Amino acid sequence: MSTIPNMNRLRCFFYTRANSLLLLPRSSFSPAVHLRFRRLSSVFDSFPNQSPNSTPDVDSKTKTTCGIASRAEDKPEEKHRRSGSRGWDPGEVVMNKKKGKVKTSWVCESCGHSEGQWWGSCRACNKVGTMRRFSEGSSESLVSGGGGGGGSEGAGLAWLPEQGVAQPLKLSSVIDGITHQQWRISLPGLFGNEVGRVLGGGLAPGSLILIGGDPGIGKSTLLLQIAAIIADGNDLAQPAPVLYVSGEESVDQIGSRADRMKIETDELYLFSSSDLQDILTKAHRLSPRALIIDSIQTVYLKEVTGSAGGLTQVKECTSTLLRFAKKSNIPVFLVGHVTKAGDIAGPRVLEHIVDVVLYMEGEEHSTYRLLRSVKNRFGSTDELGVFEMSQSGLEVVSNASGIYLSQQNTESDVLAGLAVAVVMDGSRSFLIEVQALCATGSTVSRHVNGVQASRADMIIAVLMKQAGLRIQESGIFLNVANGMALSETAGDLAIAAAICSSFLEFPIPHGVAFIGEIGLGGEIRTVPRMEKRVSTVAKLGFTKCVVPKSVEKSLTSLGLKEIEIIGCKNLKELINSVFRG
Repeated sequence: MSTIPNMNRLRCFFYTRANSLLLLPRSSFSPAVHLRFRRLSSVFDSFPNQSPNSTPDVDSKTKTTCGIASRAEDKPEEKHRRSGSRGWDPGEVVMNKKKGKVKTSWVCESCGHSEGQWWGSCRACNKVGTMRRFSEGSSESLVSGGGGGGGSEGAGLAWLPEQGVAQPLKLSSVIDGITHQQWRISLPGLFGNEVGRVLGGGLAPGSLILIGGDPGIGKSTLLLQIAAIIADGNDLAQPAPVLYVSGEESVDQIGSRADRMKIETDELYLFSSSDLQDILTKAHRLSPRALIIDSIQTVYLKEVTGSAGGLTQVKECTSTLLRFAKKSNIPVFLVGHVTKAGDIAGPRVLEHIVDVVLYMEGEEHSTYRLLRSVKNRFGSTDELGVFEMSQSGLEVVSNASGIYLSQQNTESDVLAGLAVAVVMDGSRSFLIEVQALCATGSTVSRHVNGVQASRADMIIAVLMKQAGLRIQESGIFLNVANGMALSETAGDLAIAAAICSSFLEFPIPHGVAFIGEIGLGGEIRTVPRMEKRVSTVAKLGFTKCVVPKSVEKSLTSLGLKEIEIIGCKNLKELINSVFRG
C-alpha cells in the first residue's frame, strides 16, 4: 500500500458514523464582526467621510472564530500547529453531526391547534392547507420547549431580575396611588396624540406591540417617528435612550431615512443585528425607554432549531421578547410581515402572545394610511388613526372625515346620480360618495363596484316593488368613489337615493347627506351612533341630512342650527322630500 505524500498537510477527524465530512481551509474563515449600536447623530456625522471600502468597528473583546468556540486550555503542541503556516487546521474541520431525537408535530398556522400527524385540514378550525411542520428537539440537542424555551432564557437572559415567589395582591393595593398619566408613557404632539389614542391613551410600560401591514405601507417610517417622540421626552419625562434594531437595513440606511424625515434627536440609538440574544444584551446595557425590533421574522435564537422566520423561531423569539418586556418593564415594538391573505406571517399564536396588534392599511394609489387596532389589552379596539404619507414621513390628517369626498364639478351646483353616505369605521365617521347610473337599453343588466352585490340586488328590488320605480328594463351601474368598499347598512339610503336620482334624471343638490338602513318593506330604519354621524355632517358644512323618522326629534334636540334634519318613514317619503320639482 503506497503512502500518501505530505500526510502532515491533511489532518482531519475520522467519524465512525455515516455522516458527511467537510474540510474547510484556513483561508475560508474570517473573524466574526460584532457591531455596537450607534447614536443617530453619529451616523449623520459619518455620511460625508464614508467611503465604499470602509468597514465597521470591531470589538476586540468579542472576536471569535466563526462557528468554532474558543478553548480555555490548549496543549503546547496544538498551539504550535495552529500557529504554523500549514494549509489545514484540526480546529477548522466542521462535521455535520447527527442530532438527537426530534419530536415532530403539525401546527395549524390559523388557530394554533397541534396534531401528532399530518391531516389535510385542521380539526379545530376546519381550514384546509394550514397545517405546518413544527419540530421540537430533545434536551440533549437543542432548547426549544413547546412552552417558550426556558433554556434560552437561562442562557441569554440570566441578567434579568428574578421575580421571586409571587403572592396574591389586593386590587386596591395595586391601583392605590397610580394615575393614568404616571403609568402611561405619553406621546406628545399631533402625531403622538394620534398614535397614543389608537394605543388606548399612551404607551403602556412593559407592553409587547405588534405592527403589521403590506410591504412599503410605512411600518418602519411609523416606528422611526414613534422612536423619536419617545426619545425626546415631554413635560413629565426627561429625554431617554430608545434602541431601534433592524435586521433588514444597515445603520447607514436607517440614518439616511431619518435624515430625510428631519429627525435629529440625540437619544435615538441604531443597531443592525439578527441575533436576539445579542440584541437583548445590548438593550440591557443601554437600558432604553423603548425597544423596537424590525422585524420579528428576521431575528433568531441560536438555541432554537430552524431558520429565521420559521414557525419555531418566530414563536420562541416572541415569547423571549415578552419575558424581557414584562421583567424589565420596557415596551417593545415588533414589525410583522403579512402573507398574501393579509394576515401576519407565522403561527396564529403569535397574535395571542403579544399585548397589542396594530394593522397599517392603505390603498395602492392613495397617500392616506389607516392605523387600526385589532387587539388591545390596555384600551379599546374601536380607535382608528388617519395619516398621510409625505416626503418628510407620516402626517396627521386634520379633517379625516372628508378624505374620501371627491372633487365636485365646479361648473355645476348639482350632479345627477350622486349621493353622500355617512359610515363608521371604529370610532371615526367618514363621508363617502355613492354613484349610480341607469342606462336604458344597456346590454349589461347590472354591475356593482364597492357595494355587496346581494345588498344592491335587494335595494333595487325594494325600489321596484315598494317605491314603484320601473327600472327593470334599465341597466344599473353602482360605484363607490375613490375605490372604497361600502359594507355598512347605513349606506342603503344613499344607494337608493343615487339610483332614484339617475333614473328620474333629478340631480341631488350639494350639501345633502343620507343616513339609514332600508328594510324589505321599504321602511327606513335607524343605525347606531346617529348623533356622531350627524355631528360630523354638520362640521363638514352640509346643510341637510336625511335620516329615519324615528330619530328626527332626538337629532333636532342636539342644537345643530346649521343643518336641517329631514325625517322619512319609507322610500316614498324619501322621493317626495328630496326629488320635488
